[in-house]
Amino acid sequence: MPRRLSAWFSRRPAWLPDVLLGLFVTAIQVRSVADLGVTLPEPAATPVSDFGHVAYVLLTVSGLAVIVRRRWPVTVFLITTACSLVYFTLSYPDRVSYLGLLVALYTLTAYGDGRRSLRIAGAGIAVLAIGSLIASADIEPRAALGWVFFRLGALVISTTLGESVRSRRVIAADAQVRAELAERARDEEARARVDAERLRIAREVHDTVAHAIAIINVQAGVTAHVLDRRPEQARDALRTIEQTSSRALSEMRAVLGVLRDGDDREPYPGLGDIHQLAGEAREAGLDLSIDETAPVTELPSAVGSAAYRIVQESITNVIRHVGPTKVTVRLEPGADALRIEVVDAGCQGPPPMPVRRGGGRGIVGMRERCQLLGGELDARSRPGGGFEVVARLPLAPAGSRR
Repeated sequence: MPRRLSAWFSRRPAWLPDVLLGLFVTAIQVRSVADLGVTLPEPAATPVSDFGHVAYVLLTVSGLAVIVRRRWPVTVFLITTACSLVYFTLSYPDRVSYLGLLVALYTLTAYGDGRRSLRIAGAGIAVLAIGSLIASADIEPRAALGWVFFRLGALVISTTLGESVRSRRVIAADAQVRAELAERARDEEARARVDAERLRIAREVHDTVAHAIAIINVQAGVTAHVLDRRPEQARDALRTIEQTSSRALSEMRAVLGVLRDGDDREPYPGLGDIHQLAGEAREAGLDLSIDETAPVTELPSAVGSAAYRIVQESITNVIRHVGPTKVTVRLEPGADALRIEVVDAGCQGPPPMPVRRGGGRGIVGMRERCQLLGGELDARSRPGGGFEVVARLPLAPAGSRR
């Protein structure tokens, strides 16, 4: 049986509580003035049977109006105010005849829109106060005047209670909205971090694999060409392939290790490894020279790694799309930025494959690296032939410079 009652109340219509409340308020109001057997310090009241039992009509109307209090709070308040004003003007007994008015006031302020509801409630209370004071001007005994002030105080308390409930509801709703916005911001930040990490890994994998494959491809071609006639040169080419592939695998483990071990990763190559990179490029057939206008001092790890990858990708593009040619790498460290310039002289013979330097992800990846550090990169063909890549990498993060 208790389960059935619980299930029934959980499926009850939304209007049922207000109907029960309206009937309860009506019954209490009518019963309180009908039973006057208890002596209270009230003013000499007009009997409720006078004027054709108008008192019962007013109490019944103000009580039943509570049924629609949520749907039309302002209308219900005006009805109960009018009924109460007429009731007290005719000097009917107080008792709890204004219970419906208290409920209407509470509903108006608790479910209203704040200032407008308070203004309506204040105006209604003011009218009731003036009317009550005028009606009780000649009240006897004078001690019964306290009922008038008690009634007005109850109206103010009901208004304050409703406004407090409304304020708490608004605060809770605002807190819920802020919590949802904060959660959405956290999710977006997490997605942004994942995307940034994915792009970082993609760039590292691209640069590592593309460079290694380009070197291996050239050395494999050399090996196939000189294997029978110059076995020593073929052996050197195979050794270069072994070293290049081993280094590429090591760098791949460093790049992908973050997926397994979090931030416990090996350091990435920096400008200190550029001479080894130049040696591999020379073995691949490039006439490469490094021009340092000034010694490159200690750089931030992010700047050094980006600089290495830009030089590596530029050399890789020359190997893949141009073939043996002259390449100059210039490193110009400044007070606040490192300038990198990689220039090739263009094809010295038939290119190993069609030249499509702008069609891949290499230049895009180099530009993304520069932009992440607040720098810029320009890659373009030279008027006299060849291609150049010019990058500027700030030595301090973009957000820390003033």
